[in-house]
Amino acid sequence: MTLAPQPTDVSPYQSYVYAYPHKTAYRRLSDRPLLGTLWAGEPKDALSLYLHVPFCEVRCGFCNLFTRIGAPDGLTTAYLDALERQATTVRAALGDTDGVRFATAAFGGGTPTFLTAAELARLCDIAEHRMGADLRAVPLSVEASPATATADRLAVLAERGTTRLSLGVQSFVDTEARAAVRPQRRADVEAALARIRDAAIPVLNIDLIYGIDGQTEATWLHSLDVALGWRPEELYLYPLYVRPLTGLDRRRSGPDPAWDEQRLRLYRLGRDHLLAHGYVQHSMRMFRRADAPSQGADDYACQTDGMIGLGCGARSYTAGVHYSFDYAVGMHEIRAIIDDYVARPAADFAHAEYGRRMTPDEARRRHLLQSLLQADGLAVTDYRARFGGDPADHFGAELHRFADRGWLEQDGDRRRLRLTAEGLAHSDAIGPELFSPAVRAAMAAYERK
Repeated sequence: MTLAPQPTDVSPYQSYVYAYPHKTAYRRLSDRPLLGTLWAGEPKDALSLYLHVPFCEVRCGFCNLFTRIGAPDGLTTAYLDALERQATTVRAALGDTDGVRFATAAFGGGTPTFLTAAELARLCDIAEHRMGADLRAVPLSVEASPATATADRLAVLAERGTTRLSLGVQSFVDTEARAAVRPQRRADVEAALARIRDAAIPVLNIDLIYGIDGQTEATWLHSLDVALGWRPEELYLYPLYVRPLTGLDRRRSGPDPAWDEQRLRLYRLGRDHLLAHGYVQHSMRMFRRADAPSQGADDYACQTDGMIGLGCGARSYTAGVHYSFDYAVGMHEIRAIIDDYVARPAADFAHAEYGRRMTPDEARRRHLLQSLLQADGLAVTDYRARFGGDPADHFGAELHRFADRGWLEQDGDRRRLRLTAEGLAHSDAIGPELFSPAVRAAMAAYERK
């Protein structure tokens, strides 16, 4: 990832920016704080719950997620056993039953639908019976792949309250899927989409990628039009990034300015195509059909409310500490971390082991970043109420720089800061410019493994 401020002639396409600080800025917490201590005094009436399933049937060439290929006999059972031990311990650490409520839930990975139908039912049981989440009463999002979106798995997810199913398609052109090391056939993808529609899950999201080797404007529009034929409630458009230790990283020799420019051109083409077909842009990547049912929890805000993550690869957020387990991309290291996780006794899950303590400055940066990268932007009054000053008081230089580039605008009444259409296109350049020097240094020092 490029961490230094970027001039306008540098490609924005370096790496996704979702949360802050990035996990490569996490370090071992030497005092192993008790979760009960970390969560004491935290608001717990509108939490987000995330369960991570670190298994996939194949590893895509662009993937740097925490996941392993396949699972030896017994490993998924052992993993769910450990997940149940962790959930029981974490729920006890949260304290008062009446004061804890989950406002939203998600299963990610990896590929949660790598699990069998019976194992998915058990995953839901862990969320409901061990954590106390009412899955049928809150938005529940689940990620799937075409090969694992089988009728029996989808039936379990629909029955247990899934409101959103996200399918990683990436391209409807078979040669492009192979170029991204995503072996699949369009016919199989469309069969999976038909099964999802038959399952009557309210929101279908289709993920597509632009910037694949050999992709043209015509083939990109073809994939978009095939996706639109299914009338998905959501579409996510991702630029192809080549991250360290991924399959494509081993193939690519170095930076390619022409490829960078192609990605920006394809982004604009895809954005304009979806807007013309009645979709509303919610971020650089997310487009929602104007008549789609809402998937947001009315009382959950990612900038301020806490999150509980269970499983390897899952992060948890309190106001004072963000924490997780160890992180890796390489297969050998991932297997070792999962093996360590499944062997842990329940008492081990009562502590935070890897993470980063949040200073007031880091909290301000996170709030600003996670607000600006949404199309709705930052409510200045909310920021002022939380931090006792205007964003310009704390980040004047950065905000002026964004505005000078034409990336940022402010409402006439000065109540909201928003990225312009061009600013949204450069979201993944804007994010790193808001990283603190300490986080930049920690990320630069991270030993990739």
